[in-house]
Amino acid sequence: MKNLILICMLLALVGCKEKDSTKRPAVSEDVYSEQISPKTNEHMVENIYQFKVKTLTDQDFDFSSLKGKKILVVNTASKCGLTPQYEELQKLYDTYKDQNFVIVGFPANNFGKQEPGSNEEIAEFCEQNYGVTFPMMAKISVKGDDMHPVYQFLTQKDKNGFKDSEVGWNFQKYLIDERGTVVNVIDPKTLPTDVRITNWIEGK
Repeated sequence: MKNLILICMLLALVGCKEKDSTKRPAVSEDVYSEQISPKTNEHMVENIYQFKVKTLTDQDFDFSSLKGKKILVVNTASKCGLTPQYEELQKLYDTYKDQNFVIVGFPANNFGKQEPGSNEEIAEFCEQNYGVTFPMMAKISVKGDDMHPVYQFLTQKDKNGFKDSEVGWNFQKYLIDERGTVVNVIDPKTLPTDVRITNWIEGK
């Protein structure tokens, strides 16, 4: 009889240990989920404030200095049929530059070799022909294997969190909101003073 009682007690003790071993560690559900969940796309999305570039006059330009402003980024060229858009860009800049808006131009020679000049020549052309005063950066590539990191950000959804796009020609416009994220892509032939752009600047 004593042996039977001893056997029963041993079986009960083993059963308790097995049950305890299946318990999850004493960690809250939220902490556990955070440990095993991969980062979401929201955490991975970049913004334009990470970039530092050079201007046409070889000065440092930090995009983080534009925090809180709406930004229009445009690739430009001096010998293109759309080159007169410089005038419209300057008009847009003059109208809204005091309303937390800025234009940043990137000369590029990717289309028809229509921007062959040096940075110095481009700066002189912009000033003499169109009186450009908005920030103009040093010449870069906006497509292909040598695409500049700024344009990799603008054109790739996995970086900008908005959409994939391709720069189709000179004077394509990218609209960046006050948080540094891409919110729209405007085709090259659309004038900078188009209502889609002015309404966006004005928050309509």
